[in-house]
Amino acid sequence: MKRLQSPMLGATCLTVLLAGCAVGPSTAVTPNVASVPQTSDRAIPASARSFYDSLAAARAADPPDSAPRSQLIPSSKPVARATTLELTAGQNLGWLDILRDSTLISLIQTAIDNNRDLRVAHARIREYRALHGASIGPLMPQVTANATASRNKIAIGAGAPIKYDALRATGDVSWELDFWGRLRRGAEATNYDLQSQQEDARATELTLVSDVATEYLQLRELDESIRIAEATREAGQAVLALAQKRFDQGQISELDVRQFEAQVADPAARLAQFALQRRQQENALSLLLGEPPGEIPRGRPLQEVIQSVTVPDSLPGALIARRPDVMAAQRDLQASLARIGVAIANRLPTITVAGEYGAQRPEFNTLFSGQGDVYTVQAGLSFPLFTGGRLLNAQRAARARADESRSQYQQTVLVALRESADALAGVRLGRDQLVAQQTQARALAIAAAIAERRYASGVSSYLEVLTAEQSLFNAQLNLVQVEQQYLTATVQLYKALGGSWAPVPH
Repeated sequence: MKRLQSPMLGATCLTVLLAGCAVGPSTAVTPNVASVPQTSDRAIPASARSFYDSLAAARAADPPDSAPRSQLIPSSKPVARATTLELTAGQNLGWLDILRDSTLISLIQTAIDNNRDLRVAHARIREYRALHGASIGPLMPQVTANATASRNKIAIGAGAPIKYDALRATGDVSWELDFWGRLRRGAEATNYDLQSQQEDARATELTLVSDVATEYLQLRELDESIRIAEATREAGQAVLALAQKRFDQGQISELDVRQFEAQVADPAARLAQFALQRRQQENALSLLLGEPPGEIPRGRPLQEVIQSVTVPDSLPGALIARRPDVMAAQRDLQASLARIGVAIANRLPTITVAGEYGAQRPEFNTLFSGQGDVYTVQAGLSFPLFTGGRLLNAQRAARARADESRSQYQQTVLVALRESADALAGVRLGRDQLVAQQTQARALAIAAAIAERRYASGVSSYLEVLTAEQSLFNAQLNLVQVEQQYLTATVQLYKALGGSWAPVPH
């Protein structure tokens, strides 16, 4: 036995040295994503583009209005815009920091803490982390301790049977030399599985954040709509009182009074409708927060939030490459490539070394006396000669799954590029729509104030006031809707880019 130790030791060392090789394709995957381009100016006519720019410039130069209804006139501050993405090294600015609403940040944190889907995702990560740890174990020598006690009776040849007792305690070692990388490829695959689950959890969190932000912005839109409806109702009542007074003095007919009454009833009815929708929106947001229905705290008004938003017109494609769905698809592809190596290695010889050392004696008090040593050292080679095509077809199936994962990965990248381009276009064109809507609402607010002064002076008829009031009311409601849509578009862009402005480290 001792003469075998030296050659076996040399063969073992040679095998370990050669164990650095691993069969199968490389798992390196380079994301092939292009930059998300600037939205083309050809999306709208050139004349319209210059008109949008002139509107923004004109509104920025507007003097403060001192009309009685100035509280309903939108701010003349232009919507912030940027043409490039400027990031300094190490900067880590999240999209929700751009919205600059501490109340929204607090609500999102509450939703993350309470969300059950996230808890499931985190539990699944722990599961896959344990599975990865289990896959690493076979790379190390497996050591076991064994103890047996037996009473034996054996017959040798024609002699009388021999009876003896045996107590045996041994330590066994077995080790599969990963010559072809089968075990390492398996561990590599489970590591990619773990990373894929981590990206899935990040995607769940990202979706939750965008959902909470979207619902919150819709709630703030309803708050603004209620404010506009109430202000419009109060202003209408003031004009109605003036009309009633002039009717009592015989200056106008009852028709004027009835028309003003109908005008006041419209915002009053809309006020009740908005109040119901707001309550329902609060209940929906409470569900996302994982809490019973109740009051939702409010932060900054939409107009203030809009002034703090700065979105560039183009973004680097590296931001797309780290979207959680793109990263998860990439990890799935890498795991499938690693499992091709496992399937190939299963068709190659398996080399194992094993050993046993211990003691065997008939009585326990002499078991460790040093005179009953037993040991075994062995090496084994197993080569699959015939499996009925099982291993070959398993290899083919692994390659087919890799092809499937590659196509899914490529499709995921294309979808990510489309969603990012759509979101970026929505932000940029929504900014133009917001400028135009703000200009319309501001002009109609001033016009309504002028019409009221003219009516109070007896210069104009009630029809001018009614038309101005109704046009202003609709324009203001449209404005808050466009404001909400613009901010929601930024949230969608936040989601489309994976949740951060932070530059990709090199």
